Amino acid sequence: MPDRPTPDDTLTAATSAQDVMTWYDAHARDLPWRRPGTTPWEVLVSEVMSQQTPVARVVPAWQEWMRRWPGPAELAQAPTAEVLRVWGRLGYPRRALRLIECARSVVEQHGGVLPDDLDALLALPGVGEYTAGAVLAFAHGRRALVLDTNVRRVLARAVAGQALPAPSLNRAERERALDLLPDDDSTAAHWSVAVMELGALVCTAREPDCGACPWQTGCAWLAAGRPADLHAGRRRTQAWHGTDRQARGLVMARLRAAPDGQRVEAAELRACAARAGTRASGGARDPEQPVRALATLLADGLIATDDDGATYRLP
Repeated sequence: MPDRPTPDDTLTAATSAQDVMTWYDAHARDLPWRRPGTTPWEVLVSEVMSQQTPVARVVPAWQEWMRRWPGPAELAQAPTAEVLRVWGRLGYPRRALRLIECARSVVEQHGGVLPDDLDALLALPGVGEYTAGAVLAFAHGRRALVLDTNVRRVLARAVAGQALPAPSLNRAERERALDLLPDDDSTAAHWSVAVMELGALVCTAREPDCGACPWQTGCAWLAAGRPADLHAGRRRTQAWHGTDRQARGLVMARLRAAPDGQRVEAAELRACAARAGTRASGGARDPEQPVRALATLLADGLIATDDDGATYRLP
């Protein structure tokens, strides 16, 4: 057990930056999108894929994606069905559709070159505050606010003394992160990826390894005795078994397995969705869930029908 810091210890911007960057240089994972020569577009795709998805699943999907569509121009012309097949089991397949839309916007509005301006990035379909900041920091080495789940958790513990951050990002968090972010571009970009990696490998949500943390001597949460999560009652559980998400995923899996252009009977797809099982609460099966799964997938543009719902295919 590491020595517990006293409340008087202070995590300053100067010391925290050097400590965490030194740790990162020694422990960073060798991820393909971090290697020299990675383009800004490749960084953007990696960030979109990594949202709510384990990195171990992202790496092979990203590599296959970039082999097929190395830039916006290639993806903009790709058949949607093929894109959804390559997306596979990454989850939240609407992200794949947003990437297609983003690629087309880059081609039409920016000559096929991903912009390096924050406002221009934010104007692209599917690009939010985090993704835009990540592109600026990790692809261009710029000072930008990069607040994903890992970074928010690390800063909540180290600086605010909280077990986990609030469910929604707030102004105080942004200001805290900006105060700690080094002033010059290259150091700020280095710091951002280092803190993110610290959250992914050491300062994890359930079992943080405080003894391996470069910030343990100044961590406010450790100094307070690792108090419990103040926001536990406000958090949504990420259920899967028996949910509409599972039902939709089963339908998408069946359609991805069908030969290109082949239609699948609606009855078969409803049977696939019905395998989602009982709800996590222990209640009975929802008889409307299979129909709802098809309807919402159709509304989201993830499936298509040519015969008023008798059969379905990938778009």
